[in-house]
Amino acid sequence: MFKKVLVANRGEIAIRVIRACKEMGIATVAIYSEADRDSLHVRLADEAVCVGPPPSKDSYLNMPNIISAAIITGAEAIHPGYAYFSEQASFAEACEACNLKFIGPKPDAIELMGDKAQAKETAAKAGVPVIPGSKGTVKSEQEAIKVASKMGYPVRLKATAGGGGRGIRVVHSQEELIGTLKVAQAEAEAAFGNGELYIEKEIEEPRHIEIQVIGDEYGNYVHLGERECSIQRRHQKLVEESPSVAVTPAIRRKMGEAAIKLARAVGYVSAGTVEFLLDKNGDFYFMEMNTRIQVEHPVTEFVTGVDIVKEQLRVAAGEKLSISQKDVRFHGHSIECRIIAEDPDANFAPSVGTISHLVLPGGIGVRVDTHIYAGYQVPPYYDAMLAKLIVWGKTRDEAISRMIRCLSEFEIEGIKTNIDYQKRIISNPYFRNGELSTSFIPRRMAAGG
Repeated sequence: MFKKVLVANRGEIAIRVIRACKEMGIATVAIYSEADRDSLHVRLADEAVCVGPPPSKDSYLNMPNIISAAIITGAEAIHPGYAYFSEQASFAEACEACNLKFIGPKPDAIELMGDKAQAKETAAKAGVPVIPGSKGTVKSEQEAIKVASKMGYPVRLKATAGGGGRGIRVVHSQEELIGTLKVAQAEAEAAFGNGELYIEKEIEEPRHIEIQVIGDEYGNYVHLGERECSIQRRHQKLVEESPSVAVTPAIRRKMGEAAIKLARAVGYVSAGTVEFLLDKNGDFYFMEMNTRIQVEHPVTEFVTGVDIVKEQLRVAAGEKLSISQKDVRFHGHSIECRIIAEDPDANFAPSVGTISHLVLPGGIGVRVDTHIYAGYQVPPYYDAMLAKLIVWGKTRDEAISRMIRCLSEFEIEGIKTNIDYQKRIISNPYFRNGELSTSFIPRRMAAGG
């Protein structure tokens, strides 16, 4: 096992990794920007190194400074957390070149799964269901009509160069397709400098379901069940839970097997997440694989009892997984709400300032992953998430009641937050009934919050 690990991140995920290391007897090194000098992850680590000025590009994305910090402090490995360098193959390669262990998958797996087209092709070859679509871009109106007619309407026109939900048009008939195709091509050309489009089958009212997998270098793999991440605003997850009310034991087994097939196909080592769309008929389709720890990993830890970060550390150190699939048991229900520094009454504008007053909820089955404290200055440079509030209950109803109670106890003053907005989501009758889809926010929540 490693003697010292550098954590190449900030905020709650840096603290999460530091805590796991401490429990395993591993010394830790924190990195920080000048804006984060007084951050909690700096206080909790055994050592800390400033890697640059406030902007992320000059600090948390400053590869030479981070690698140098690891070498200077004698760290043997680097844990990237999520975001920043967690899914950059070049960083994993740099770690290897400097004789530092990257706590994550191999660079080639990161690169392969990071290319959505290649990831989809790899998944299909591995026997994982993928969303039906055109083979490459459609070159003409006649070809578009032929492809769409074969897969059946509705279909989705997607800009090849699009991203973040942009460059997408949904059409429901051939007549609509003919009228939309040239407009969509022109929009794509104007927005991305590339007017090429491809066509996918539109999955109506889908649920966003993801499977947590972990693999070691000896070819052992386990899945830890699913997380439902359908509650999203502007393609950003707000609420996650495990298990999903829509996933039966049979679907869970099939999705878990599919996720492991993909992990094996790319020789995946470490923790990763395979994301699917689940339709109303119980059919699921591969979307992408996230080659890192997920923000929402605590809900899986609550229902399985598996410490995912510790498994990452063990696997990276060359050990075998401490669990097999037959050891994985699911118990109860867990929900996570992301607490964000934003103002729902002002179109969710980011909020910065000093937290003047803070009360964290607690009690049985309650976990708060956070880096904030009374007097903490929320900087304007980074992601606006302040905390993750995670609860567990014997049943989904108990977990919902516990979450509502905890959101009512949670007090943050000095800045605006989405705590009340989260309470509205959890209290929504459709949420309580488990009637979820990726369109839940626009369909079930009043405009403007």
